[in-house]
Amino acid sequence: MDLGEIQCSIFLGGVLSGVVEPIGAVMTILVAQLVISALPYLLSFAAGAMLYVVVEELIPEMSQGQHSNIGTLFFALGFSLMMILDVALG
Repeated sequence: MDLGEIQCSIFLGGVLSGVVEPIGAVMTILVAQLVISALPYLLSFAAGAMLYVVVEELIPEMSQGQHSNIGTLFFALGFSLMMILDVALG
């Protein structure tokens, strides 16, 4: 197998992995009408999961080094500012 065949198979694999996205989008649009009352809970769960991943990945990196408290302080400050703006601006 030469380099051209390998590149072609990699390209086709990428294309095939993207084929399911429009199908998933149509299914999501159809199912969204059924779960519209639960949507705030699902979105808050997704936000919490994303926040967990960010904290899980960033906190160990921030806690290394000489000024480890600054990263944690600014993370807490940024999160507090975000929550204040969310409540104030609705």
